[in-house]
Amino acid sequence: MSAVTLPMEEEMVSISDPAASPLLGTYKRAPMEFVRGDGVELIDADGKRYLDFTSGIAVNSLGYADAGIANAISEALNTGLIHTSNLYRTSPGEQLAAKLVERSFASKVFFCNSGAEANEGAFKFARRWARKIGTDAKVEIVALRGSFHGRLFASLAATDRPSYRAPFRPLAGAVSICERDLADLETALDEETVAAVIVEPVQGEGGVRVLDSDFLEKLRALTAKREIALIFDEIQCGLGRTGQLFAYENTGVLPDMLTLAKPLAGGLPMGAILVSQEIGATIQAGDHGTTFGGGPLVSSVALHVVERLSDDSSLLRAVRENGAWLGEQLDAIARRSGKVRAIRGIGFIWGLDVVEPANDIVKRGWDEGLLTLTAGEHTLRLLPPLVMDRDDLMRGLSIIEKVIGE
Repeated sequence: MSAVTLPMEEEMVSISDPAASPLLGTYKRAPMEFVRGDGVELIDADGKRYLDFTSGIAVNSLGYADAGIANAISEALNTGLIHTSNLYRTSPGEQLAAKLVERSFASKVFFCNSGAEANEGAFKFARRWARKIGTDAKVEIVALRGSFHGRLFASLAATDRPSYRAPFRPLAGAVSICERDLADLETALDEETVAAVIVEPVQGEGGVRVLDSDFLEKLRALTAKREIALIFDEIQCGLGRTGQLFAYENTGVLPDMLTLAKPLAGGLPMGAILVSQEIGATIQAGDHGTTFGGGPLVSSVALHVVERLSDDSSLLRAVRENGAWLGEQLDAIARRSGKVRAIRGIGFIWGLDVVEPANDIVKRGWDEGLLTLTAGEHTLRLLPPLVMDRDDLMRGLSIIEKVIGE
């Protein structure tokens, strides 16, 4: 076998022209190239530091260069088991599933590789369950106005972004979007045809909208009465982001299924579907599958992350307290600037409705060494790492006030 020749270091240069990149142009990437992470900051190729109020879109909850994550990866690698497939048992995935069951409403867990896969799998499980209790007509999935559930064919059909959906029609059938209104849902949720309704307790991409607990309680009662599965999509708002391990804990409402992903494995790709006893009992061998989901490496890291985020006495309490303080500071910025129309959020997930295109503010933040996100054309979204302390939060807020006021 001939040896593989690797390019010399001087040949491995960055491609600054997106059109020249070998990567498919599905993203409008920012111009800086990040080479290192340190705590709650990212460092670009020129050595400039950026305070991160994005967490890699709610993924890097424990920040960068976290010693615990590094140790979990190292210990997992020392076993020599990165992957075995799901034909065989390994301990880390079963330990992780047991931990999630212990801390939630669920009786069973299915692991996959992403949030979109988790939602697609939840739709399948809902239909499998619905056919057991109803008829072959009970297949419809209903999502809410402002939703974002992924970019695969069924999850995209449940995503309220017409510009995302239009180029790929026809999407998966029997998936529809309903207004966030109980009267409309009373009509849409036909017990003979609807298998499930999927809801984000906090709509992230849809403008950081915290759904009212009373609304969710009444929706839960309606779905229970009509034997319709209630799915909570906590891919962005779950695992500590609201100050509770699960966002549903803020509402007192128990779903039938819960989907997780983003921060679950500390930056490694992993998703999960948590299912109730009733739904889990209807799933049989061969109904669903995954090659990589729940492998020993990612599960080992996820177990460490879940244990860290389950510590209500320290990290979650800090998120609740600092999150409440963060809301007060943002409200003060809005009053002083006169350029913020509304503020919504909880814990470490906040949205600011601004009077100019939010992306212009994001770009001005780059110049000042701050990373933020948008959530629609006129909403600035903030998702700092859960480990960020009040001093760094204040440093970021000072930059936000400056760039909003320019």
